[in-house]
Amino acid sequence: MSLDALKSALPEYAKDLKLNLGSVIGNSPLSEQQLWGTVLATAIASRSPIVLRELEPEAKAQLSPEAYTAAKAAAAVMAMNNVYYRTRHLLSDKEYGNLRAGLRMNVIGNPGVEKVDFELWSLAVSAINGCGMCLDSHEQVLRKAGVERETVQEAFKIASVVQAVGATLDAEAVLNA
Repeated sequence: MSLDALKSALPEYAKDLKLNLGSVIGNSPLSEQQLWGTVLATAIASRSPIVLRELEPEAKAQLSPEAYTAAKAAAAVMAMNNVYYRTRHLLSDKEYGNLRAGLRMNVIGNPGVEKVDFELWSLAVSAINGCGMCLDSHEQVLRKAGVERETVQEAFKIASVVQAVGATLDAEAVLNA
């Protein structure tokens, strides 16, 4: 499968997803690296084997080896950070916010690609994982770096569509088994 095959696999009731998948990936104003790093990181974060299996080869072909690794690293570190910071934020005892995290996240400081690209991928993964603290943090870093709101929005549009495609196709696989 490929992007076209993923679109073809979507059922008729998910026609909007089919159109949106083609639009957010096929007509993206993001650079190729930003686009395909976002696609790869969100495919991983979606936890959908179908989506990851089908989008990963094209992402790998479009990205340098360093960007490919960095996009996977963004998905990995944010899987940890999103749980940690979302939990800290949701707890009513705000004293947890004063405690040292003590978790390694060196890749954020040295991702091996442009910092803006890594931040964009981290924001997209955080959108899927629903961590408001991480979303705010990455959005602020991006905006301070001069990234326009429309660019930030593109990342979470991709995240929303990739996540929805994964949920739909995974549900269909179960229902048709």
